[in-house]
Amino acid sequence: MTVTAAARGVAGSAAWADALLLSFAQAGYVQAEPAILQPAEPFLDLSGEDIRKSLYLTTDPSGEELCLRPDLTIPVARDYLASGRAGEPMGFSYLGPVFRYRGGRPSEFLQAGIESFGRQDRAAADAEMLALALEATAAFGLKDVEVRTGDVAMFIALIDALNLYPVWRRRLMKDFNRKLSLTEDIERLTLSTAPGRNEYEGVLAALAGSDRKAALALVTDLMSIAGTTNVGGRTVSEIADRFLEQSTLKGGALPRDALGIIKRFLAISGDPDEAVAQLRALAADAKLDLTAAIDQLESRVGFMAARGIDTSMTRFSTSFGRGLDYYTGFEFELHAKGGGIEPLVAGGRYDGLMTQLGAATPIPAVGFSVWIEALTQLGKPRVQGSVA
Repeated sequence: MTVTAAARGVAGSAAWADALLLSFAQAGYVQAEPAILQPAEPFLDLSGEDIRKSLYLTTDPSGEELCLRPDLTIPVARDYLASGRAGEPMGFSYLGPVFRYRGGRPSEFLQAGIESFGRQDRAAADAEMLALALEATAAFGLKDVEVRTGDVAMFIALIDALNLYPVWRRRLMKDFNRKLSLTEDIERLTLSTAPGRNEYEGVLAALAGSDRKAALALVTDLMSIAGTTNVGGRTVSEIADRFLEQSTLKGGALPRDALGIIKRFLAISGDPDEAVAQLRALAADAKLDLTAAIDQLESRVGFMAARGIDTSMTRFSTSFGRGLDYYTGFEFELHAKGGGIEPLVAGGRYDGLMTQLGAATPIPAVGFSVWIEALTQLGKPRVQGSVA
């Protein structure tokens, strides 16, 4: 890949680029060079309209909305899906400029990283990503970094095992990576479980527990009978859907013991091996089948140790999330100790992304991004040799 003079200027030196890309190549990752101009739709669909204010957008003569790539994960994934080898195990590395409005900071900045597609040995692939991420920070002379890890698949397994009403499952999963929203919902759940809240509790609980389509049809019919047509630009069906969700959230649609289990789960953090033991104890006490998810976590920790990672120096937290809805499993961030809240390297597993981008069947995917700007401010890049 040819790095522009302007991009090189961001880093101040090209020495780090050679060491970083060489280490990725030696690990078997082919260098990808996705186009800078990308369709805007995938970014808007996956990150929501809120990201629009950060994108540099344009429209082609056909009316398609395009943008300068704000990151490289989606462009690399799209090229892989269009390659004719989608579904096969393949790994890619990348290094290049991305473009995103950041309020006072340069809108063009460098991003490097790795994406691994199609590997079925998920635990081993996860561990490899973390090992390579640590090697990337070592390329900048930073060996003593803080490693934060989590696993959204564990939370998914917990919510599934609790057999919550669908509306609560959707709401909690949506809020998992948004800690304030999750905290607020848990507090709302606390209030919802108080007895004698309102005279319609039985009706609301019945709606919550019924088939969603049937309940929505009933509420829509009732609103139509009442003469409701359009309020604030929303249709009757949209209003009914919102009513059904909000009434269910207020209707106490949660087993009384589930709240305590969720709170106990979210309090687990620390050494990964200790966390595994605490999770098995929780599952046994609550009589929940979390075996597959815990086994996957334990297997990953074993592969991490086999890669030479000191797992006792990594932190695992059941409440850790990266704020992106498409993550489906392992997540991690590397931080400089005492170096602020922004990560130096961050990534994780996103098995659901490929079908969202058009793959006919699910394709395992895991990867990470390296924030060159932050690393060059803190470290000193190596000039010679590969990354150890």
